[in-house]
Amino acid sequence: MNDYIERTIEAVKKKYSYEPEFIQTVEEVFRSVEPLVALHPEYEKYNILARMAEPDRCINFKVVWVDDEGKVQVNTGYRYQFNGAVGTYKGGLRFAPSVYSGIIKFLGFEQTFKNALTGLPIGGAKGGSDFDPIGKSEGEVMRFCQAFMTELYKYIGPSLDVPAGDLGVGGREIGWLFGQYRRLKSSFDNGVLTGKAPVYGGSLIRPEATGYGAVYYLQEVLNHFGESLAGKRVAISGYGNVAWGVAKKMHQLGAKVVTLSGPEGYIYDENGVDTDEKVEFMLKVRAMETPNIEEYAKKFNVPFYPHEKPWGVKADIVMPCATQNEIDMKEAEQIVANGTQYYIEVSNMPTTNEALAYLKEHCKAVGPSKAVNAGGVAVSALEMSQNAMRYAWSAEEVDEKLHGIMKNIYESSEKAAAQAGLGYDLVAGANIHAFERVASAMIAEGIAQ
Repeated sequence: MNDYIERTIEAVKKKYSYEPEFIQTVEEVFRSVEPLVALHPEYEKYNILARMAEPDRCINFKVVWVDDEGKVQVNTGYRYQFNGAVGTYKGGLRFAPSVYSGIIKFLGFEQTFKNALTGLPIGGAKGGSDFDPIGKSEGEVMRFCQAFMTELYKYIGPSLDVPAGDLGVGGREIGWLFGQYRRLKSSFDNGVLTGKAPVYGGSLIRPEATGYGAVYYLQEVLNHFGESLAGKRVAISGYGNVAWGVAKKMHQLGAKVVTLSGPEGYIYDENGVDTDEKVEFMLKVRAMETPNIEEYAKKFNVPFYPHEKPWGVKADIVMPCATQNEIDMKEAEQIVANGTQYYIEVSNMPTTNEALAYLKEHCKAVGPSKAVNAGGVAVSALEMSQNAMRYAWSAEEVDEKLHGIMKNIYESSEKAAAQAGLGYDLVAGANIHAFERVASAMIAEGIAQ
C-alpha cells in the first residue's frame, strides 16, 4: 500500500477515533484509489488526501423549540460543508436521534464523491439534527423546523450551500424549512433548498429519483452480463422514499420486490410489491403517526418477521435501502449462501468494509452506494437548474436526464476501474473517477482549502 495513503489513514484514525463511520469511509475510499495516487505524485505534493479528509467548515448550533406541552426543548444542529472544489455545497439534512458529528462527517465525505460522479457542478455537504420526528405532532415538527432554519439560514444560499431532504426530512419538512427561510430573508430564493413541492419550484419525480436512479444503474450492470430485470427476485430494506422509488420502478420493469423492512422487522411478500395499490401503500405507512411496516403485512396478508432483517430471504438481487452499516459479515455470508448474484448498495454505506470485500469476491457484481444512489442528488441539481432558469421540465424530461446521468456514472466507473488494471470493480472505479475529478479541481484552484 502506498505510504502516503497509509500515513493519511493513520492520521485520520488517530484524530477521529471517536467517529468510526467517518474512519470507515475514508479508509474505503483512499485504499481503493491507490492506483491513481501512484500515477500522480502531485497529490502528495499538495497533500490532497489530508485536505479531502478535513471538512471545509463544521457548523454546530443549538436548536431551541417548544413542544405541545409548553416545555422548552434543546437539540443540536449540524451543517458540515465538506468540499466545495467542484461547485456549490450540496447534500441532505437528516433528523434522527442517531445523528452526531461523526455521522454528518462521514455522510459529507461520501456526498463529495457522489456529487462528483454526477458530472454536475456540485460539491459535498451534509447536515441535520439529533431531533427525532417520530411520535411528534405536526405542530412540534413544524416548530422544530422553523427553529432549525433560524440558525441554518446564516450559512446557506443558492450560490453557497443548497441543502435537501434525507432521513426524517421529506417534502413536508422542506416546505416548513423554506417558509422560515423566506420569512427571515424576505426573499423568494427558491434555489436555496431542493426537494420542494412542484407548486413552489420543486422538480417532478424528485421523491422517486434516488430509487429510480438505483434501478437504472442496476439495469446497466445486468446489461453487462446479458441479463434483464424481468422476473428477477429483489430483496430490499426500508420503506421510505428510496425503497418506494425502487419498488415503483421495479414494478414498472417486471421485477419482483419481495421484502420491505423497518426497525421493527420485515415483511415477506412472495407475490412481490406488484400492484399500484401495494406501492402506494408504502407512502401511507410512512405517513402514519407511528410508522410500522407490519401494517403492510396486515393489509395484504403476508408474513411479518419482528426484529429481523430481510437478508435471509433468497433473492437474485439484494438492495439495502435503509441506513448505514445494515450488513456485516454475518449478513454478507447469508446473502452469498442464498445464491444472490447482484449486491447493489442504495443507502449510504450500508455495508461494513469487511463485508463489502466478501461480497465483491462472491457476487457477480457489487454496486457502490455513492454511485448507485446518486440519482437523488442529480435530480436535486436539476431542480437547481430549473430554479435558475425559472422553467420546469416535464416528468418525462427529468426522467430522461436522470437515466442518462446514471448511465454515465456506471460507464465512467467501469472505465476507471479497467484503466487502473482492476477489471470489473465498480466500487473502486466509482472512487477513482470521483476522486480524480475532485482532486483535479483542488489542484487547479491552488492552496485554497
